[in-house]
Amino acid sequence: MTDRPLPSPNDRSRGDGTTAQAALARALRGARWSILWERLWPALVSLASAIGLFLVVSWLGVWLWLPPIGRAIGLLVIFVVTAATSVPLLRLRIPSVQEGLRRLDRVSGLPHRPATTVNDELATAADDSLAVALWRTHVERTLERARNLRAGVPLPQLALRDPYALRALILILLVATFFAAGSERLRRISAAFDWQGVVSPANFRIDAWVTPPLYTGRSPILLPGLRPGEPVQTAASFSVPAGSILVVRTTGRSGIDVTATGGVTEAPGGPRPPAGTDERRFSIDDGGAATVRGVAGEDVTWTFNAIPDRAPTIALAKDPETQPQGALQLSYKMEDDYGVAEAKATFARKDVSGSQKERPLYTPPDFPLVLPQARTRNGTGQTVKDLTEHPLAGVNLVMTLIARDQAGNEGRSAPFELKLPERPFFKPLARALIEQRRMLALDAEVKPRILAALDALTLAPERFTPEASIYLGLRSIYWNLTAAKTDDDLRDVVARMWSMAVTIEDGNVGDAAAALRAAEEALRQALERNAGDDEIKRLTDQLRQAMNNFLQALAQEMRKNPQQLARPLDRNTRMVRPQDLKNMLDRLEELSRSGNKEAARRMLQELQAMMENLQMARPGGSPNGDDDADMQALDDLADMIHRQQQLRDRTFQQGQDMRRDRQRGQRGQGDQNQMGDLQKNQQALRDQLNKLLEQLRQRGYGQDPLGQQGQGQGKPDPLGQAGEAMGEAEGSLGKGNADSAVDSQGRALDAMRKGAQNLAQAMQQQRGVGQGPGRGPGRQAESDDGLDPLGRPMRRREYGDDASVKVPGEIDVQRARRILDELRKRFGESERPQLELDYIERLLKDF
Repeated sequence: MTDRPLPSPNDRSRGDGTTAQAALARALRGARWSILWERLWPALVSLASAIGLFLVVSWLGVWLWLPPIGRAIGLLVIFVVTAATSVPLLRLRIPSVQEGLRRLDRVSGLPHRPATTVNDELATAADDSLAVALWRTHVERTLERARNLRAGVPLPQLALRDPYALRALILILLVATFFAAGSERLRRISAAFDWQGVVSPANFRIDAWVTPPLYTGRSPILLPGLRPGEPVQTAASFSVPAGSILVVRTTGRSGIDVTATGGVTEAPGGPRPPAGTDERRFSIDDGGAATVRGVAGEDVTWTFNAIPDRAPTIALAKDPETQPQGALQLSYKMEDDYGVAEAKATFARKDVSGSQKERPLYTPPDFPLVLPQARTRNGTGQTVKDLTEHPLAGVNLVMTLIARDQAGNEGRSAPFELKLPERPFFKPLARALIEQRRMLALDAEVKPRILAALDALTLAPERFTPEASIYLGLRSIYWNLTAAKTDDDLRDVVARMWSMAVTIEDGNVGDAAAALRAAEEALRQALERNAGDDEIKRLTDQLRQAMNNFLQALAQEMRKNPQQLARPLDRNTRMVRPQDLKNMLDRLEELSRSGNKEAARRMLQELQAMMENLQMARPGGSPNGDDDADMQALDDLADMIHRQQQLRDRTFQQGQDMRRDRQRGQRGQGDQNQMGDLQKNQQALRDQLNKLLEQLRQRGYGQDPLGQQGQGQGKPDPLGQAGEAMGEAEGSLGKGNADSAVDSQGRALDAMRKGAQNLAQAMQQQRGVGQGPGRGPGRQAESDDGLDPLGRPMRRREYGDDASVKVPGEIDVQRARRILDELRKRFGESERPQLELDYIERLLKDF
């Protein structure tokens, strides 16, 4: 505060005058500050009251209740009130010296206005010495009284301006609503400025989505968009597969500020965004977050939890089985979070012991496994692979199953030791040639020994190799092996040895069978990769032609061996006509065209099993001459099971009749006669079973029908238990107790069924045709899975399980065809959203 300085007396030398002048200056300064505060404080209180009123209304949540237009009007009213209260601040001026002196005179209460007098000037001329002297004396006396001047306490007089104390009410409401609003204080305040619907929003939008990797088969995840007029979700959390791509796209606005942290990193490249848009892409490899800044009132943060892709698991569902012709059947189960893309079986040699290191010509085989379905997540599959032509067939190997998903993760099964199945050769010359072939394939250093063996096999051709073509072929192999210098030459010899052995064993059937297997494998691979209809039709025609050639060659071979045609057929044998095979191929082709590739693959497996079993029915397919007796024993046992079932039904019905007669008070002679007849029939059936057991023991199956003579003493005998149960039933029938007889007959039936299954397995093992676990080659009376030699379910025998293959009916096929047609129709409609078109395209890829 500056103004004209206070006048002072001429005698400045006196100390008391200087002191009085300083006291006056201090009092004047205080007076001016008091006046300024009395002017400033009411204006500040008014402005603070207007701001407090806005906060009270906001924290009460009034803006949340009002529509956008109400918010705009309310905020405008408060703005006007605030502007009106700001006017006194704009008109505020600093107090002058005269105003300060007047306040000193008024507050101090001293007579003759001493403070104002000090600042006055002499009105007369300065040359009047007497007047000047009197004026100086007056000023000096006034300065002496200046020590008593007081500025006083500022008095803004707010009570006069606010007689109802509204400012106190606003303060109380401000404190109360502050605590009532809690954590929503800022949101309630910002709601006052949300005028969407009143003020036209900016023409922009932000879309964000997460695209999972294609192999997961999951649809994109749409994130909350930042669009004008929509509520903004400032924080959200999502669980997505690792490797997903976050896409943030803005339209109608240049530039977008996105910050990524943690496992969310910038992903360079990617498809070019549409015109007029700006796009940022991020890769989600681990847990992290992405924040969009500068768009909404607050930053928008998306938190991502990356779910890692687990490695698939694969394991054997049961031990590998050997098919009649030596093919290896693998049953396995696999599991993966997003689906197994491919699987295979690999083999490795066991540790070779010995002082001399072998030099094998071939590596162990490996082959792909059939998936239960495309992108299998959890299922059980089965693969039948013919490895009998591989040079290492018959060698002990270690097998490992490997499953791999689309991301490249790999899972392995536990190693399994097995003897690689080999084709059974029944002719001695072919069997000997295959043995030498295996030895040469395992170690090229044994070439001299193989030459000696080949030379021995061609001795006395008039006795051992009467056919000139076979003799000349063996001699040709001998001289080719003699001239072999490299490993490739030796492999050619190994291949020729296999061809010669097959020719010796099969004649013309061998080539036709090989062509048939090749056609089956080509069709299987085409179904696996979802080939087109034209390719499936072409391969099906090739398979049909190969099947016809095989049947013709088989018929020619049968005509060369008329003694085999004289053998009686099993009563359970069901004839397969060429028309039946043609119908199966037509059905397979129809299933493939309709998109049901899974059913087509199952039907192809059934057809392969039938053809392999059919090969075992040709001449030379069984090395044992006891097949007819074995078949007769099984047939007799099946007939007894059937008769025991009928006897049990008659006993149950007789018991019902006897209870009804007792309720009526009747007891006739007919019931006793019926029970006597049932007892005789049960005794005759028991005698027949004992006779069959005696025949089985004489033929070397021992007491235990499992054929385990060395272990049968400590194990239960199912057929023996059946005989005991029959004896109990016979005794109950003699006593007239039908209920007890029915229970005993039921136990006898269960034991006979189990004994029949064990007997069939024992017959196979005693022939020596097993090649490890499962069925072995040779003619089978009945397999353990209840199939006849052509792979079809045995329905007449009551001890066999029905293991028929379930093929979808015509209604299922038509429904699948309609679904495919509708998907293709929708895929051709370009006006549909791109996300929907991408999803339909992924569905159609499986077909």
